[in-house]
Amino acid sequence: MAIGGLISNGNFGSYIGSGKVCRGEQAILLHRGERSAVAVMHGHVLCRKLWNQTVNGFVSRFSYGPFLRTTVHLDDNNLKPISISPNGRELLSSMSLCHYEKSKIVYPQQRNAGSFACYSFSRSPGDWLESGDMDRIGKNNTCAYYKSEEYDITEAKVDSLPSPDGTNEAVLVEGDVQEAVPWGQNFPKRWVIVLLCFAAFLLCNMDRVNMSIAILPMSKEFNWNSATVGLIQSSFFWGYLLTQILGGIWADKIGGKLVLGFGVVWWSAATILTPIAARIGLPFLLIMRAFMGIGEGVAMPAMNNLLSKWIPVSERSRSLALVYSGMYLGSVIGLAFSPILIHKFGWPSVFYSFGSLGSIWFALWLRKAYSSPKEDPEVSKEEKKLIMGGSISKEPVKIIPWRLILSKAPVWALIISHFCHNWGTFILLTWMPTYYNQVLKFNLTESGLLCVLPWLTMAAFANIGGWIADTLVSKGLSITAVRKIMQSIGFLGPAFFLTQLSHVRTPALAVLCMACSQGSDAFSQSGLYSNHQDIGPRYAGVLLGLSNTAGVLAGVFGTAATGYILQRGSWDDVFKVSVALYIIGTLVWNLFSTGEKVLD
Repeated sequence: MAIGGLISNGNFGSYIGSGKVCRGEQAILLHRGERSAVAVMHGHVLCRKLWNQTVNGFVSRFSYGPFLRTTVHLDDNNLKPISISPNGRELLSSMSLCHYEKSKIVYPQQRNAGSFACYSFSRSPGDWLESGDMDRIGKNNTCAYYKSEEYDITEAKVDSLPSPDGTNEAVLVEGDVQEAVPWGQNFPKRWVIVLLCFAAFLLCNMDRVNMSIAILPMSKEFNWNSATVGLIQSSFFWGYLLTQILGGIWADKIGGKLVLGFGVVWWSAATILTPIAARIGLPFLLIMRAFMGIGEGVAMPAMNNLLSKWIPVSERSRSLALVYSGMYLGSVIGLAFSPILIHKFGWPSVFYSFGSLGSIWFALWLRKAYSSPKEDPEVSKEEKKLIMGGSISKEPVKIIPWRLILSKAPVWALIISHFCHNWGTFILLTWMPTYYNQVLKFNLTESGLLCVLPWLTMAAFANIGGWIADTLVSKGLSITAVRKIMQSIGFLGPAFFLTQLSHVRTPALAVLCMACSQGSDAFSQSGLYSNHQDIGPRYAGVLLGLSNTAGVLAGVFGTAATGYILQRGSWDDVFKVSVALYIIGTLVWNLFSTGEKVLD
C-alpha cells in the first residue's frame, strides 16, 4: 500500500500535495525522538502525484482520492497500524521517519528513486494552490523510508488525540485510491465527437436509401415510368456533386461543427419536405432531391476536417472506420424499417419519421460538439495534450493553395484510387439486387437479408480493419506501409472474389463471394479514406472533397456503363471492368501514395 504522507503540525501551517490545502491540525508528522502519539486527520483531500509512479510509489500523479481512515501508532521511529479501515482493507505498511539533508523517497528495493517535499503555506483550508504560490512555499527536509510488512494489530496500545467529531482515528493518504467519478465524465471527449459523427452518417444513409423503397408505391400513385424513376434517383447526385469540394473549403475555413450541423439540418428538412414536393409536381420533387444531395454532400468533408483535429494518429483508422460503418448500418436500418413503415402508415411516413430524427441529433450536436479541442472547455488537459501531440493545432485555413495541392503526386494517387474504388463499390451496391434476381433467381421480397448482407459485412470488416491498422501503427510500422497494406486488401480482395463469381455454381457460394468482396472492400476505410488526414491535415476537408468528387463520378458513370454493358454482354464483362480498375488502383496507390505529411 502506498502511503501518501504525514505532515508535521509543529513545523508547518498547512499541507499541500500539489492540490487542495489541509488545515495544519489535520496532518501531524512526528519526527525522531518525539513522543508516541496518534496522527489525526479528517475529511477528504485532493492529492496529486509529483513524480512518475513506481511500484509502491509514494504519491500518485493525477489520482484524486479520499483518505482511508484507520488508527495508527507512532512510536519513536515507526508508524504502525492499529486497526483496520471501515471498508475492510488491512493496512500492511510501516514507515520510518528521520531527518535528512535532502528530501528523498526510497521505494522498496529502490532507494533514492524519487524526491518528496512537505510544504508549508498560509492559505485558508479548502483553497487551491496557485501557480505563483510555489515560490513562497517552504520545504521541510524530512525523508521517509517505506517498506511493506505485516503486523499483528491485536496487542498494540496507543495514546490517541481526539478529533473534532469525537473519533480517535488517523487518516493516511493512499496515492492509488481514486475518487469515484461519473462514467460520463471519464469518457474521452474525442470519442464523443466520433460517436456523434457516426450518428450523423447513420441518418445520412437512412434518409438516402428510403427513396429506393418508397419509390415503388410512389411510382404507382403518380404513374411514373422507368425513365422518370431513374431521373428522380439521379437528381440526388446533382446536389451531392456540387458541395463535395465546397463543403471541404467551408469546413477547413470555418470549422467542421458548423458545416456538418448545417448539412444534417438541411438534408433532414429536405427529407421531411419530399412528400409535399412530390404532390406538388415532379419538378419540385427533383429540386428537393437535389437539395437533399447538397446537404449530404458536405457531410464527409466536414467529418474529415473534424477528425483531423480531434483524433491522434494512433486512433485515426478505427475512428474513421466507426464513422463510416454508420453509413453502412444506416442503409441496413433504412432498408429494414422502410417497408414496415410504408405498410402500416403509408410511404410519406418514411420521410417524416427519418427526417425528424435529425432535430434530435442537432440538439446534441449544439451542446456537445466543437470544431477543435482548443475550443472545447470540457476537454481535460491530459486529453488535449494527447490530441495535440498527434494532430494539428494551427489556425483555420484562410486561403486554399490549389496549385500546391494539385502539384502533389500523393493527392492524385488519392483521386485516382478513389475513382477506381468507387466504380466497383457503386456497381455492386446498385446492381446487386438485379444480379440476385436475374442470375441467382432469388425473390428479393422473401429474401430481404440478402439486400442488407453486404452492408452488415462492410460495417463489421471496416471496424476490424481499423483496429488492425491502428495496432500496426502502435507496433512501430510506418503509416505509409499501413495505408498501402490496408488499401491493397481493399482493392485486391474484391478483385479476387469477383473473378470467382463466374466459377461458382450454387447461389449460396455466389452470395458468399459477394459478401467477402464487400467485406474486403471495407478495409479501404483504413487505407485511402484515412490518407487525407495523413498527407494534409489542415486541408483534410478539401482533399476528401476532391477525391470523393471523383468517387461520385465513378458511381454515376459506372452505374450507367453497367447498364450499357449488360445490353451487349454479360455479368462477367461487368465484373472484368471492375477487376481491371481495382488492379489499376492498386498499382497507382502503391507507387505514389504516402502516409507522410506533404501539405502543411
